[in-house]
Amino acid sequence: MYAVISTGGKQYRVMEGDILEVEKLPVDEGAAVEFNKVLLVGTENDTLVGRPILMQASVKATLLKQVKAKKIIVFKAKRRKHFRKKNGHRQQLSRIRIDKIEVGGIKNES
Repeated sequence: MYAVISTGGKQYRVMEGDILEVEKLPVDEGAAVEFNKVLLVGTENDTLVGRPILMQASVKATLLKQVKAKKIIVFKAKRRKHFRKKNGHRQQLSRIRIDKIEVGGIKNES
């Protein structure tokens, strides 16, 4: 069973047991997180598509660690004007593990 969830303005295809990094979530390490914006759930036999979300579906996860992404260098320059500007950015992320995908009260635990 897999699901497509929306968090942090992005969409992720997840399965039970997956570990992924999403935009920083405002919870402590080791805490449980529930994603209610489930856009699609697929099983071996059936695919449920939300319009735009599935109201009876949820994905439960555990926050493993708060991490930072690799540094990105932003460099701007204008030729012949002696204009140079260097800036950097490190996005803050949350590493989560998907525990359960629930659809309409039916729990699928592998």
